Amino acid sequence: MAIRLGIDVGGTFTDLLLYDDATERSFRAKTPSTPEDQSIGVIDGIRQISEISGVKPADIDLILHGATVATNAVLEGKGARVGLLTTKGFEYTLHLAKSWTPGPLFGWIIMDKPEPLARLDDTKGIVERIDARGGVDTQLDIAQATEAIKDLCGSGIEALTISLLHSYANPDHERVLKKIVAEHFPDIPVSLSSDILPEFREYDRAITTVMNDYVRPIMHNYLSQFASRLDQENIKARLHIVRSDGGLMSAEAASERPVHTILSGPAGGVTSTAIIARKTGVNKLLAFDMGGTSTDVSVILDGEPTVARSTEVGYFPAKVPTLDIRSVGAGGGSIANVSELTKSLRVGPASAGAKPGPVAYGKGGTQATVSDANVTLGYLPAKLLGGEMTLNVDGARAAVAKIGTAIGLDAEAAAQGILDIANETMLGALRLVTVQRGLDPREFGIVAFGGAGPLHANAMAAVLGCYPVIVPPNPGVLSALGFVQSEFKNEFVQTLIRSGDEFKADELWSHCRRLQKLAGDWLDEESVAPGDQSVRYTIDLRYEQQGFEVTVDLPQKAIDDDDLERVLSSFHDLHDRMYGVRFDVPVELVALRVVAIGAMPALIEKAPAGGADANPDDAIIEHHPTYFRGTWVDTPNYDREKLTQGTTIQGPAIIRQYDTTTLLLPDHRAEVDQFGNLVIWPTDGGKNND
Repeated sequence: MAIRLGIDVGGTFTDLLLYDDATERSFRAKTPSTPEDQSIGVIDGIRQISEISGVKPADIDLILHGATVATNAVLEGKGARVGLLTTKGFEYTLHLAKSWTPGPLFGWIIMDKPEPLARLDDTKGIVERIDARGGVDTQLDIAQATEAIKDLCGSGIEALTISLLHSYANPDHERVLKKIVAEHFPDIPVSLSSDILPEFREYDRAITTVMNDYVRPIMHNYLSQFASRLDQENIKARLHIVRSDGGLMSAEAASERPVHTILSGPAGGVTSTAIIARKTGVNKLLAFDMGGTSTDVSVILDGEPTVARSTEVGYFPAKVPTLDIRSVGAGGGSIANVSELTKSLRVGPASAGAKPGPVAYGKGGTQATVSDANVTLGYLPAKLLGGEMTLNVDGARAAVAKIGTAIGLDAEAAAQGILDIANETMLGALRLVTVQRGLDPREFGIVAFGGAGPLHANAMAAVLGCYPVIVPPNPGVLSALGFVQSEFKNEFVQTLIRSGDEFKADELWSHCRRLQKLAGDWLDEESVAPGDQSVRYTIDLRYEQQGFEVTVDLPQKAIDDDDLERVLSSFHDLHDRMYGVRFDVPVELVALRVVAIGAMPALIEKAPAGGADANPDDAIIEHHPTYFRGTWVDTPNYDREKLTQGTTIQGPAIIRQYDTTTLLLPDHRAEVDQFGNLVIWPTDGGKNND
């Protein structure tokens, strides 16, 4: 039994969820984020949730932390000064990149190409050369390498990346260079591309490893500072950081490989959405996470999140396993303004953040935001966080009215315009993960979470036809809940480019056993109990002459039975499903992957009380004027904590709870299901989602 604490640091609020295995109870808290030092807000939140739960900070056993430190460092260009050692003749790898621009001619004209994360004058070419099969074409010149290392490391760099050509096939030269650095400059952190990303494609491997070093000193400082604050609070809990693929890693591992935390924050909500899909049987869901600064969306298919092999942070790709999440700059704190040139209304991506925040928060904000528009229309109550936070309703309305005056509208019309534009931005992200990928959004439901998600999800669904809308019991802290339910996870890969006639089963199974050993050792290092350890195999295959590969599951039975034909058959079937075609040409092996998984104890959530006689009127707090379709409507406001299983509410309605507010539109109904979710459908009918 353990007491687990999930922490999600957002741009506006820091969300916490504490779960006690012994009592099977969970507690939640929200506290303003502190961008100047995230650990301050986190410690404030720990004190707050300890008071709420009655659990002493010293009794917390596990802390599962979603970190945005790495992401912010790259986006803001505030990372470390990184040196790069590469094979002589390939010093311009980061500059040439993929010769990509964000569009045709117009994109090329307007693109403001950023400087690489490692400058050219901090890049040194090393005399050596390894071929694609791991053979040595040119021996490593130790004297030249030592001189280059002394010159580079003595110039003031804060971290060093070593990324040599084809080191994924033979890492010996990289390891020798690392020893030379350790001998002369032991205090400089070093990352090897053969450790961080032992895969082919030179630019991807180099930029991912450089990015790791770019954020590494910052992540190390943050985690050290956070550990020090935990020690001051007498908190002895084990600290784990959430990876971009939704798994967990130790704080020590995150300090060494922070690139794996690039999309750490949004991963928890996607993990929780997948659990909701499996629990409710609604196997196709869209995760809709709207916070104060941004909105993150993702797709759940057959109860499982979609996983990508790479992501992008600004202009820079990072080839690490990640949950497939798309983000847009639209949140409760998104600032509305009027263009001086066109007199048109714009919303975001600039955000008021935690400080000064929306005008309604009363912390010095002066510019109208999406939250202020919600306050103006009566969608947000005057008090939030269970009465702990009182909103400045008059100030919010005045800020929105100022926007309206600039474009010739009254306050209500201006507020509605702000919400419409923000909604359209978020709809664009939802279309991106559905329509643009050939998926029909009408076949999906939406799980609404984040502090502002339940306010806007009904409007999203009404446009896209995505039903049901599911608002879980703890939507405002769902990402933190996902962290508490996350597994330990790491991926071990070996590039094995083999054409059809070279594709030998014995070699494949041999590498499986070697990678399995590495996976087991890693799980042991993370202190995962043997009974909670498991591994999963996948293999990257493609038809000869193709440029990209397809990842196919490699069942344990196929390995045990030496059944390679079964794997190849699965590839043909999967390629046919994905692209509508299969070819009668040789299949090429590209890479083998072994995923190490360490299970965490499941959360046991108690079903809400209720029955057939559930009466929603018992949960009414008050009736309050709310603006719908051009008119003010006296709208019931409900206390969600008093809604019991089976309760049905007819819209329009406002449903309040500690961590969020749910807006139920006219012509919709909401019902509390057996798991405590609010499930929203149009009143004129629904559909079965499978």
